[in-house]
Amino acid sequence: MLPCVYLVRHGETEWSASGKHTGRTDIPLTEVGERKARGLSERLKSLTFDRVFTSPLQRARRTCQLAGFGDRAVVDADLLEWNYGDYEGRKTSEILKQPPGWRLFRDGCPNGEQPADVAMRADRVIARLRAADDRAILFSSGHILRVLAARWLGLAPSEGRLFALGTASVSILGYEHDKDEPTVQLWNEV
Repeated sequence: MLPCVYLVRHGETEWSASGKHTGRTDIPLTEVGERKARGLSERLKSLTFDRVFTSPLQRARRTCQLAGFGDRAVVDADLLEWNYGDYEGRKTSEILKQPPGWRLFRDGCPNGEQPADVAMRADRVIARLRAADDRAILFSSGHILRVLAARWLGLAPSEGRLFALGTASVSILGYEHDKDEPTVQLWNEV
């Protein structure tokens, strides 16, 4: 058996429900987010993981806890969501009124992170996962997980734009025949 990595996006927050960019603002799950995070425990209960990692933000930590893995989780600062800088708390439609044509995965954020910054963090996570060669589960936020998936496949961080990811979703990264053939085995299951 080749190792695999489960990715879990946190449950709904007030900002994710309204489409606001939620990077480092540490807001809680909504009631719906809590319910869907609890539902993850049923979906994941038959699985075993050698390691469990979570972003330090409460939305990921709470999702991890409600999914049944909180007692084993290790906080990993590299799993923090994208730092949106001046765009924190703003919707894409609002942002596009100033720099028309802006794209997060291409342009990054003023006074925040650029795609290469996020890719460096994702690459560190991937290096640790591949060195351990086991089954792991990560709880984090949408944009960092999308960049992590792109980097897992050897793609540029900008290609994270291709991977839509809903709240309380489960995805699996793995390999085809050997560790030289990274794959996406499941994406955005809700």
